[in-house]
Amino acid sequence: MKKNTILLLFLAIALFSCNPKTVEEEVILEDSKLNVSEMEHIVMSVVWYQQSAEMKACYYQTFNFGKRLLDENMEKATSDLPKAVVVDVDETMLDNSPFETERINTGTSYTSENWKAWTDLMEAKALPGAVEFAKYAEEKGVEVFYISNRKLNEVESSIKNLTAEGFPFVDEAHILFKDQTSDKTERRAKVSENYEIILLIGDNLGDFDEFFNERSVNKGFDIVHEHKNDFGRKFLILPNPMYGRWEKAVYNGDYSISDEEKSKLRKKVLY
Repeated sequence: MKKNTILLLFLAIALFSCNPKTVEEEVILEDSKLNVSEMEHIVMSVVWYQQSAEMKACYYQTFNFGKRLLDENMEKATSDLPKAVVVDVDETMLDNSPFETERINTGTSYTSENWKAWTDLMEAKALPGAVEFAKYAEEKGVEVFYISNRKLNEVESSIKNLTAEGFPFVDEAHILFKDQTSDKTERRAKVSENYEIILLIGDNLGDFDEFFNERSVNKGFDIVHEHKNDFGRKFLILPNPMYGRWEKAVYNGDYSISDEEKSKLRKKVLY
């Protein structure tokens, strides 16, 4: 009886030692599932944005074509007003993808506080072809206006960042940041008072006209179709798979829903 007890104990020890997962390890593995970043869904977007040659090609292509359009639209212009180009800043002229990397690594969502902390660093780099395009406009006598939804308390740091990256027209007269509303209509209208806007460049459709902000019907596809002839003529759109109004449309216009519900909706719209 004693020998049987010893044998059973030996077998139990042997089986336990062969199992790669102890009880403690099982608990750790289970807990780790709870610590997966809520930003996991954008990992591939950020990887593409930072690591794909295709992304850089898209930017070079857009800004190279932008130079041609600038020349063509200057020739077609009928107004005596001086000419201007309106550009967005984030993910149009400056690369903020390291901010998204930090969100992924920390598992934290965007807040105005952590965004301000990022812009205060003044570390965003110029996107491929952006500086060259802006300088080309300057050479042609066309002024560049930076209309962004960065806030007014980010003007100083943004000017320093844009200047350090070599952009022209970086002063308070050419920087129109968000005050009361994210709608850029009034700011574009302010530029139009003294200039003829011959080209607009951005990564979000709202960078071009307010009617693109309506996404409640067919996520805005129909509106884009109605204005398809403006793209490649007056509007140049850049790729941004990380964030934008398109994402809000997926959530039926409601960012306040839970992360679980957002995940369900992202999968639901796939076909």
